[in-house]
Amino acid sequence: MFVRDGFHIWAFVFAPLWFLVHRLWLAFVVYALGSAFVGIAFVFFRVPTTAQSVIALLIALLIGFEASSIRRWTLTRRHWTTLGFVVGEDAEMAERRFFAEWAPRTNNAPAPSASTEPKYSTAVQLGSSAPSDVIGLFPEPGGRR
Repeated sequence: MFVRDGFHIWAFVFAPLWFLVHRLWLAFVVYALGSAFVGIAFVFFRVPTTAQSVIALLIALLIGFEASSIRRWTLTRRHWTTLGFVVGEDAEMAERRFFAEWAPRTNNAPAPSASTEPKYSTAVQLGSSAPSDVIGLFPEPGGRR
């Protein structure tokens, strides 16, 4: 599944409907509860109408900008894995670029090892290993200033 990054105008305009269309059930529930909480807080604190409108606009902008992140988060929760990122002018170009890069990797990919732990090599130290080495812009202890 390709998830477009960027501002989603329909998530900005109709957030609850956008969540339901994309089957983001948990995000919809969080949005509904958050909206109810904010509405109750507006009444309880007697927030002016202009401030309510500004806050609602800011929340809608946040949803519009973060819609793709919410969608990726939901896919990750459903045990989907990210195979890569690709830049394209439209969905077809992104698909072509992705599969052009992905196909050679799958044909030449080595067999997965039994161990899932990362293999670390020994650390390499560059330069001298004098005990008076100081990191940063600080003078050496006992040295000239």
